Amino acid sequence: MIVTRFAPSPTGYLHIGGLRTALFSYLYARANGGKFLLRIEDTDLKRNSQEAAKAIEEAFKWCNLDYDGQIVYQSSRFDLYKQYVQKLLDEGKAYKCYMSKDELDELRAQQEARKERPRYDNRYRDFTGTPPAGIEPVIRIKSPLSGTIEFNDGIKGEIKFNAADILDDFIIARSDGTPTYNFTVVIDDALMGVTDVIRGDDHLSNTPKQIVLYNALGFKIPKFYHVAMINGADGSKLSKRHGATDVMEYKRMGYLPQALLNFLVRLGWSHGDDEIFSMEEMKRYFDPNHISKSASTFNQTKLEWLNAHYIKNSDDDELAIQLVEFGVDIRSHAKKHLIAQQYKQRAKTLVEMAEGIKVLLNRPSCYDEKAYKKFVTESSLSLLTKFADTLSANLNAKECEKRTMEFLDANGAKLKDLAQPLRVAITGGSVSPSIFEICEILGSDEVKTRISNLIKKGL
Repeated sequence: MIVTRFAPSPTGYLHIGGLRTALFSYLYARANGGKFLLRIEDTDLKRNSQEAAKAIEEAFKWCNLDYDGQIVYQSSRFDLYKQYVQKLLDEGKAYKCYMSKDELDELRAQQEARKERPRYDNRYRDFTGTPPAGIEPVIRIKSPLSGTIEFNDGIKGEIKFNAADILDDFIIARSDGTPTYNFTVVIDDALMGVTDVIRGDDHLSNTPKQIVLYNALGFKIPKFYHVAMINGADGSKLSKRHGATDVMEYKRMGYLPQALLNFLVRLGWSHGDDEIFSMEEMKRYFDPNHISKSASTFNQTKLEWLNAHYIKNSDDDELAIQLVEFGVDIRSHAKKHLIAQQYKQRAKTLVEMAEGIKVLLNRPSCYDEKAYKKFVTESSLSLLTKFADTLSANLNAKECEKRTMEFLDANGAKLKDLAQPLRVAITGGSVSPSIFEICEILGSDEVKTRISNLIKKGL
């Protein structure tokens, strides 16, 4: 059975790149009837944040990414890690290093003078003397001194590292007893039965260290897939200056989770020329072996296009519920479906949709100056006055359009002569859905009142 995981550190918000990694891992497990696990790597007690951990859970809930079992918190597993540290010590595969800060500084200065890469020189690897007083040791793994470390990456292909070039006897437990990242990752992935690890290629340098630990502990090595990073439009690493990177910020900006996930799955993965994928289609088609080796580019315009598509195809009742969060409540409005149909056709985000509906439902207290000067004249006010008299109760769009065209014919006018002044009267500006639909939504009495208010201003 395929078992994947997502294992973020709760030191900040969930990054958009992290959500893509989680999505890839989720889809691979679900597509193959496997398990997807969520683990919070919170062993860095100084940098961890409970708020950040909650934000990760909140993002998963918003995106409707379910996971199997309970969330695993590494901070609750310190005793387990200590057992495995002791096991390696007992087997002679790890050792206590008593190197002081002064010794380390001196070593680094010497290496820099020789223009060598700073690294630990294994001086306590086979130490049998009396431990120096006043030094709390760190625990180091005995790394291979020669040879290569090789593995087949599911994306990058065959990877080979020369052990002597990249490895020293790295630390697996700090002097205070807390375990390090690479050590806890290996323990947890192995004990949780993780078979496939999909992660960003910024973790590639960690892989040989983790393979050393897998071998030392006698654990089966999982299959690795290192995904190329997401870049901004300028080719540099994606950052805040390219737009929001916090997953929940996209919610606040009015994006739908299904649009964001659809957008992310296409950053580095493809299925023919298809662009639109439902979650079921993602699960059906996704294969990590088809992830691109190249970095992908974040395209805000593409995200907006996808979001507009999902808004347009969303259920009206569901949209009404979501709009409440943006200050608009049409759930009990008699014309809820007509409002949703008119505004979801033109909105790129829920924020845009909400703002448009607010403009319609709230009687204008002022008017757009440019629109007023261009469309409100003595003749247009006169035409509006006459038009208001033709409005009847129980207005509907089709009947309104029919009567309006008859009215215009009778008065020798064209639709453009009436439509824009009417929009200004109703919305305060010159942009809105069809005037016939908005007249039906508001009803004749409200339309007459707004026309009257504009006429009073024009007097």
